[in-house]
Amino acid sequence: MSMQPPRYVPQRTCTVEQIIIRGTVPYRIRRWAPESGSSLNAPPLLLAHGWMDVGASFQRCVDYLSAGREVIALDWRGFGGSRNPQPVDSYWFYDYYGDLDAVVDYISPTHPIDLLGHSMGGNITMTYAGTCPARIRRLINVEGFGLAKSDPSKAPTRLAQWLSELKSPTSLRSFASEQDVVDHLKRRSPRLEQEFGSWLARQWTEPGQDGRWHISADAAHKRVNPILYRSDEAVATWAEIQAPVLWVEGEQTAQERRSSGAYPRSEFEDRLSKVQSVERTIINQAGHMIHLDQPEALAVAIESFLSR
Repeated sequence: MSMQPPRYVPQRTCTVEQIIIRGTVPYRIRRWAPESGSSLNAPPLLLAHGWMDVGASFQRCVDYLSAGREVIALDWRGFGGSRNPQPVDSYWFYDYYGDLDAVVDYISPTHPIDLLGHSMGGNITMTYAGTCPARIRRLINVEGFGLAKSDPSKAPTRLAQWLSELKSPTSLRSFASEQDVVDHLKRRSPRLEQEFGSWLARQWTEPGQDGRWHISADAAHKRVNPILYRSDEAVATWAEIQAPVLWVEGEQTAQERRSSGAYPRSEFEDRLSKVQSVERTIINQAGHMIHLDQPEALAVAIESFLSR
């Protein structure tokens, strides 16, 4: 008789809410309530995931966070439980800023919050914190490097590519089994625990009628963005951030290699130097997906920064 592998059970359980923001946009948020009788009196901590991720991927990190504060994770529009049943051509960063503002209105309409963003989420939260500085008490940017400076001469080609892609349906890859999903997650995060990987596979994908496991995201995310990344505008908002900022990166991050050399480290350092108050921490034995590679170490860094 074969033994069933152990299943991961969250140490901190959450409630899942489906809300409507900005009138018509469905959003899923996960809320980990503070423990009963907590006297921490801390603002809520909102977690914003990266591209092709979901808020549930923070669960293992939340397990290690203090139970004295409320923690909330969103699914960005077009990901996880925040998908609109109506077809969408493309997704725009300015919508994400509007979405974030609406979520902050929902969870803390009158008091500033603490905010953490990973990767794409880090870029969105940095711009938001500089645009609405009074709404953020402390900000944590995990591997949100931003993109390489764009060349305006590439605009016609980029726009033509987008117009061409609009003429054809898009699709995301699928997987033959839950274990295939786990294996894929482990390729981008080799230190992902098997038990948590199996749990996360059921949050990140969903079984289809064809018997395969499909990523819980809108395939329109695969289309090229016709709007070039305007790094100068992004950095201008970074300079307006009033909250203390913690920059977190993995020891094994290869930011320059991922950009094929188009975004040198020196350019990122120049951007970060524009932020008024920055602390840094490096998480050992971690790559880009720090919250999956080293959830406990990331939680320690978060607690240390937010508790000062």
